[in-house]
Amino acid sequence: MSAFVSTLSAVWTQAVTQLRAFLIIPDREPVDYGFVASDVAQVHRLCADPARGALDDATWKDLLLDTYRAQLSKEVSIFGQQVLYQRLRAGLDDDACAAVGERVRDLMGDPERLAALHRDCTSLRHADKEIATLLYEDAAPSVPWWVGKTWPLPLQLLASIAAVIVTPAAWLATGVVAYLLMSTQMRYYERVEEWERSMNALQMLLRVSSILGARKDALLLPFAGPAAAAGKLNRQLSRAPMVVMTPGARTYLDWFMLHNVNHYFKGVRLVHGNLDFLRACFLRVGELEADIALARHLLQAPVLCWAERHTSQSIALGGTVHPLLPQAQALSVRLDGGGAFISGQNGVGKSTLLRTVGVNLVTARAFGFCYAHKASVPDLPVYTSMQSEDSLFGGESLYMAELRRAQELLAAADGAHPGICIIDEIFRGTNHLESVSAAASVLDVLAAKGLVMVSSHNLVLASLLAQRLSPLCVRQHADGRLALEAGVLAHTNGIALLAQRGFGPAIEARAGRVFDWLNGYLAHPGDCDGVLAGDTISEPVSP
Repeated sequence: MSAFVSTLSAVWTQAVTQLRAFLIIPDREPVDYGFVASDVAQVHRLCADPARGALDDATWKDLLLDTYRAQLSKEVSIFGQQVLYQRLRAGLDDDACAAVGERVRDLMGDPERLAALHRDCTSLRHADKEIATLLYEDAAPSVPWWVGKTWPLPLQLLASIAAVIVTPAAWLATGVVAYLLMSTQMRYYERVEEWERSMNALQMLLRVSSILGARKDALLLPFAGPAAAAGKLNRQLSRAPMVVMTPGARTYLDWFMLHNVNHYFKGVRLVHGNLDFLRACFLRVGELEADIALARHLLQAPVLCWAERHTSQSIALGGTVHPLLPQAQALSVRLDGGGAFISGQNGVGKSTLLRTVGVNLVTARAFGFCYAHKASVPDLPVYTSMQSEDSLFGGESLYMAELRRAQELLAAADGAHPGICIIDEIFRGTNHLESVSAAASVLDVLAAKGLVMVSSHNLVLASLLAQRLSPLCVRQHADGRLALEAGVLAHTNGIALLAQRGFGPAIEARAGRVFDWLNGYLAHPGDCDGVLAGDTISEPVSP
């Protein structure tokens, strides 16, 4: 029976599509609503897996992952966006990641099938409200005793009006009934309107579940069984066709029979009575749409490989690029069980390199692929410190913000989910001597606990941390090619940029004399081997 209903639904959908094409009635183009970040993050917030170390807010911001997620989410409804966000934020375990990779590769190998599935999901983009909160968090409101028993009210209203012929006192009864109708309508009006927006999104979800279940596609087998139930529930949540199609009927029924209020409480019962089924539909549709979005995105990716994931603290990225930079030069990064101190001239791309490594570690953990020719990376959370800022309203200086973030990194290293630390220009907010001193101490402790990549213009840190971090330098060759090579930057360009930017020879000359004076004291230190030695690291640091 369920197979028959699914087939009938598919035939009806096809017939309507052909009729619209014959009559030249274009489908209404969906609007890609600008959902706020908190809406997109709801599934992650409500369904977070405590066994997975999720990215924190600072790392999400530092790696520009909201911009990257928006790039993945083109022509994707709120359901797919929420699943993409959840995967990016928390990652997937090995089995789930392998399953996603298999499905995405399957879709990439058949562009026509991919396009058809994308079209089937297009109507989901008409949903203008997120419903994860409704399905996972909201409690069912209490149902008043009078729900479903309001049908006598319009009869009483008519009877009271007719009774006016006999006695003018009947107007009192008319006023009482009209007051009951109008006050009830006004009390529930906003709640009903908000509920109808949620039901629009939910019914889009059920409709697509039913359509996908009728397709003969191995990828859609999970949709086949629940297709009939999805169609039935969708019809139960809808108003009667005659009510919708008859001009004025809906308004009359709402104001004189409280039809919208009764329908609202009927919908509440149906939704909260079928939560497990609706949650399963929600996740199936969201995951399929996320897989479709990834396949469409990767077909346009200039560089792509499926990553080898492991648990050791080593990274190998061959010819990797950043997905947000279409003209980015590829770099290769290899760390064999130890961290790295990255140096390089101003503007050469140190920060871009750190973000490139960070975002590739995240995509490997979330989706199983990297933007590289070859990748072998650990399945570990990423923690960054790259964009600390002062806060005018919070009363926090830049250095205080950097100290707070450093405490968070140290706490994460001792926490339940230690991971990889990526740090750019640590402790910029204080003087040079204290910046180097504090940075050397914090980085030494972090590097002893896990994998650390740090870039800094304070080259003395390379010598101080040589026992923990391998020195690597981003160098630009004469042909413009960039390469990450062993060693520390030998020739800085900060003063040379003064001339290039038109500061004049006098300022450049003075800056050069100060640099020469400082260089003998700071740029070439003596024996640093024992400066950080002599103590053990045992006490966890709490923020």
